[in-house]
Amino acid sequence: LTARLSPQVPTCWIRPLEVGQSHVLGKEVTVTLLDSNHCPGSVMFLFEGAFGTILYTGDFRYTSTMQGEPALRGRHIDRLYLDNTHCHPHRPLPSRQHATRQAAHVIRMHPRHQVVIGVYSLGKEALLVDLAMEFSTWVVVSPWRLEQMRLLELPDVFTTEEGAGWIRAVDITEIRWDTLVSWNTLHPTIAILPTGRPVKVTHPNIYPVLYSDHSSFSELCEFVKWLKPCSVIPIVRGGICQAYFQKYLSSAPPALPDLKIPKPVQESVQQQSKRKAQEPRRLLKRAARHSVPRGVVYESPEKHTEKSEEFMGVKVLQQNCCESAFCSEGCTCCHPGKEKGKEELSGEQPGVARAASAVSQAPVSDEHFPTGFAGQYLLTPLNILKQNSSQKFDKLVEDFFRRGEAS
Repeated sequence: LTARLSPQVPTCWIRPLEVGQSHVLGKEVTVTLLDSNHCPGSVMFLFEGAFGTILYTGDFRYTSTMQGEPALRGRHIDRLYLDNTHCHPHRPLPSRQHATRQAAHVIRMHPRHQVVIGVYSLGKEALLVDLAMEFSTWVVVSPWRLEQMRLLELPDVFTTEEGAGWIRAVDITEIRWDTLVSWNTLHPTIAILPTGRPVKVTHPNIYPVLYSDHSSFSELCEFVKWLKPCSVIPIVRGGICQAYFQKYLSSAPPALPDLKIPKPVQESVQQQSKRKAQEPRRLLKRAARHSVPRGVVYESPEKHTEKSEEFMGVKVLQQNCCESAFCSEGCTCCHPGKEKGKEELSGEQPGVARAASAVSQAPVSDEHFPTGFAGQYLLTPLNILKQNSSQKFDKLVEDFFRRGEAS
């Protein structure tokens, strides 16, 4: 499912794994994907290997049905990476079924209003389907969201036809004071924000509903108490919740890691050592690339009349631009009549910006570079440098730095 919902990722990089099945990675690790009861396609990862057994929940909403999962039943868990989004004892959350009833109650209190529900790009689909069934209406969505709903194979309650239904799903960022004012000028409208996070209400017609796809604090406690891991590691930054679960942890010692370094790790270390040996040369090339100005704004040539000789390297390159197939009647170096009334490029006031523009369009071969180019490469556009062989460029860069050290 996740593979189908990732069109921006090339298919050659995607290897779909079936949920509920164990997959061997190399010769050292086994991974099993388990439904995380979050948004469609979300999973937990169970890793097993010489390091022990690790369960990574990712975003998940615990449900008691997880205790019937064969891969988890009676399993010794060394480390539990836990979704601690709502790990706070003073921030209770209702079940999603109860939150759905709360949203339906708000809608019934406004029988003559249009209903707008703010959702993220993925998630809360079950809420939309339940409300459509409850009130026997279409849910109006954007074309891209309708395509997504069809990929998810959800019930056929969604449409893109405006006015076909009186419940509409929009991006959550659209639920604001100004949009509510605009919608209410056309038709009485209320907005529902299904979220477990604290929100600031900016309009009296905005109704937050505690609908969350993350586990409540009591659900987290029940999950850890049942699983009995050796340790709990929160995955949300800034959230410290280990103290809440200390009494539920297993007293069994965690599995000792295998001190033998797996072959893939050994190869990785060797590659890193090889890269470090090449670091000085790479730093030279990187320094040269980063020194080349990008998006240069050239100043007026009048400010640099006395420094025209500093651009000699650029002028030499420009003189050869008309030898290329890119030359046209608009090129001022071939057709000076086009710029009648302006100074010649070889005069006292060189048109620096114009010369650089001509250079950036012309493919230049090795012989077009002046002998002293290594000292002036900073003044040359990046695409000109790239058109030369990497070997020649490396030599020029090293020559430049060698002269700097000698001085």
